[in-house]
Amino acid sequence: MRVVYRNTDNSVGVLIPASEALEFATIEQIAEKDVPFELAYKIVDDSEIPADRSQREMWEWDSNIEPDGFGGESNEFDEELLAVYNMRIKK
Repeated sequence: MRVVYRNTDNSVGVLIPASEALEFATIEQIAEKDVPFELAYKIVDDSEIPADRSQREMWEWDSNIEPDGFGGESNEFDEELLAVYNMRIKK
């Protein structure tokens, strides 16, 4: 899964969650944390992102799609998720 969002300069950002993060957090939690504040995002399948990145600057955000969420105020996980993460790395 990937998270796609429109930057403030209208470029398209693509977030690829780390597999380690997906072991303790949902993709929605990661998106809310990592997408810039109040920017709309959409969660898409890997296959929806073109493999050829040479034309990436030409990608456009489709304003007609319903976003899955918006970037949160903090770029950190909440205390509960951090506790789960810390327990896992200590194993």
